[in-house]
Amino acid sequence: MFSGLPQSAQEFTDWTWSQIEPYYLDLADRPLNAATAGAWLQDWTHLSQLVSETHERLMVATTVDTTDQDAERRYGDFLEEIQPSSQAVEQKLKEKLLASGLEPEGLEVPMRNMRSEAELFREANLPLLSEELKLITEYDKITGAQTVIWEGEEITIIQLQPVEQSVERSLRERAWMVMAARQLADREAINTLWVRFLEMRLQLAANAGMPDYRSYRWQQLLRFDYTPQDSKRFQGAIEQVVVPAAGRIYEKRRQRLGVDVLRPWDLKVDPWGRLPLRPYKTITELEERTSTIFRRMDPQLGEYFEIMRRESLLDLDNRVGKAQGGYCIEYPVAKRPFIFTNAVGLHDDVITLLHEGGHAFHVFESNHLPYHQQHYVPIEFAEVASNGMELLATPYLSTDEGGFYTQVDAARAVVELLETDLLFWPYMAVVDAFQHWVYENPNAALEPSNCDEQWAELWGRFMPGVDWSGLEQEMVTGWQRKGHIHQDPFYYIEYGLALLGAVQVWRNAQSDQAATVAAYRKALSLGGTAPLPQLFAAAGADFAFDPGTLSHAVELMEETITTLESVQGL
Repeated sequence: MFSGLPQSAQEFTDWTWSQIEPYYLDLADRPLNAATAGAWLQDWTHLSQLVSETHERLMVATTVDTTDQDAERRYGDFLEEIQPSSQAVEQKLKEKLLASGLEPEGLEVPMRNMRSEAELFREANLPLLSEELKLITEYDKITGAQTVIWEGEEITIIQLQPVEQSVERSLRERAWMVMAARQLADREAINTLWVRFLEMRLQLAANAGMPDYRSYRWQQLLRFDYTPQDSKRFQGAIEQVVVPAAGRIYEKRRQRLGVDVLRPWDLKVDPWGRLPLRPYKTITELEERTSTIFRRMDPQLGEYFEIMRRESLLDLDNRVGKAQGGYCIEYPVAKRPFIFTNAVGLHDDVITLLHEGGHAFHVFESNHLPYHQQHYVPIEFAEVASNGMELLATPYLSTDEGGFYTQVDAARAVVELLETDLLFWPYMAVVDAFQHWVYENPNAALEPSNCDEQWAELWGRFMPGVDWSGLEQEMVTGWQRKGHIHQDPFYYIEYGLALLGAVQVWRNAQSDQAATVAAYRKALSLGGTAPLPQLFAAAGADFAFDPGTLSHAVELMEETITTLESVQGL
């Protein structure tokens, strides 16, 4: 009967559950043994991927235009009618495979994951998980509607960000204050949504018989290779190693700007008073130069990106009504990635596209894996693919290599990237530590003012160097503006761990770029078929939390910054 299934998700999009369910029932009833396992797994894969890609395409439609009520309705219908039912039957199929005693080649790690998921599954949680996705859409609508009037024109907050790079300090301050005021206007709306998020997550954990939501989420994220205590150890390593390095960066910036104290609007301007880097004028130019970088790095990577351009799998420009942020998702039936960003002409846009390009390459490189269970990649390594691509691309940023900048500006761009990465680790520690506090103290966290207080305490611990006097409300509500806290709990330490892995990959490239890129691609091709430490090792890195590994990374980054500043004559 599976010959009747559509070959594309576009044909499948309007299918109802009554049309889909018979295929799941067929899989549930069909004999499963060594002789039939291959065909059974292939049919399950195709059906599951159709459902998954339909979800992704409907979700994408709500982010490319948050005002599209029809898209929101269709996505909501899917979340209500198909998602819970398909998840319930998917669980039965997992249980069937586990009960069979089979362990097909290449499914050792996925089978481990399935055992964990089966243990966590509760049918009572299916409607809650669907409702959680709706709340995520609500958060996107709130932030996507944040526009301001600037010089007589209504623009998005993101479109105002380039003004933060102005050499005129008073202009930067005014722009920053306008943005902050608009974000604070949604304080109560986000507080209300936060309570709903938190109550729902506590119920998810209770339904699953877990002692707390962190335990539930840890298992849901399939974190087998490190513990919450490892996360806290990493926070401590950051405090010991990176916070002092960040302090050196801030102090150097303060001196170069010639100001008594750094203020929040002093962090994005060039400290030497140079005009901001403006790497491109049009989205087409952004795409073309990025494509050249990928092609120079590796011809196959360049071809992957060109496929995305030809098949309209890029939505890069910022516009009113578009959700904030950026992402890359997989369309598993089409075997294609889709990249979403909010480009406004900044160097950050280049870095974002390189980052999401790394995720896209993960999709392409792992397409050969036959079963959908093999395509789940631990986020900690998925972000090595993306952060690693940012760093591996640095030799190609100059126009001599087909990139965006003169040699001097390319050096400047790499310095900005490395300083941004160094400053990221302490911020990541704030976000991660905040979430541990929330789910260790959920009753206190249900009161948003307590969240404000805890955020301020962590900010003081990890983020010294910038004066927030008179801006206390803007500072304490920083947790409201970090989408991961609301939409993807505990999904943030991955970036910090992955950055440490990516710097190690970049270190290897210093001596042999071609071999490093080859190892990188090989590691991506493993998909989710190896444990996390092995994935890191395949790419040439250690999966680490300790001060020593972090120190080696920070030393390399600071030494490179010093070298590249001399290239600029600074």
